[in-house]
Amino acid sequence: MRVGWTALDGNMTATLRVPDRGEPVALGEGSVFFIGTATVLLRYGGFTILTDPNFLHQGDHVHLGYGMTSRRRTEPAIDIGQLPRVDFVLLSHLHGDHFDQVAEARLDKAIPILTTPHAAARLRKKGFHAARGLETWDDVRV
Repeated sequence: MRVGWTALDGNMTATLRVPDRGEPVALGEGSVFFIGTATVLLRYGGFTILTDPNFLHQGDHVHLGYGMTSRRRTEPAIDIGQLPRVDFVLLSHLHGDHFDQVAEARLDKAIPILTTPHAAARLRKKGFHAARGLETWDDVRV
């Protein structure tokens, strides 16, 4: 997947360009599929968006920083391998309960990720070169 970022008005607005799949766009329809924790699969306007990918299984632990961990209490509704093609990821912040080691290992490194500037910098170091940091009140047009 090739992704292009274009500044529209200074650094406040940017455009995320994702490949056109040639599918009809029904703006009156969409779906929300809850996977678990903060992980949701949204489909709307021809886009498939994944939020805060967490695919650990019940009993697995994540690191939250500063020596803190959390144990997953439920199973995700689907496995990461069952995801449809995702256009981009919306990541609220980079903690293990919102972007776990499963997502880090198995998501396509070319997938666009919209997140905080700090998280984007850390994700780019991990090979996610299409991670884009947004400051407070920035917006992105897709």
